[in-house]
Amino acid sequence: MSGKKLYKSSSDRKLFGVCGGIADYLDVDSTIVRLALVLFTLMGGSGLLFYIIAAIVMADEPGYGD
Repeated sequence: MSGKKLYKSSSDRKLFGVCGGIADYLDVDSTIVRLALVLFTLMGGSGLLFYIIAAIVMADEPGYGD
């Protein structure tokens, strides 16, 4: 196990940093994650629900707000 943790991004954020944090965790470009979220939202709305839940549940990146 790599020991990576999933956090909301403090540097790559548009709203809450959810997509930036997921992109950092998966080592992909955050634009790809944002586009996937838009596609899931347009295909039934599950993307928006996922984003809201993730924004509430995911912890902020350590050192954010210090």
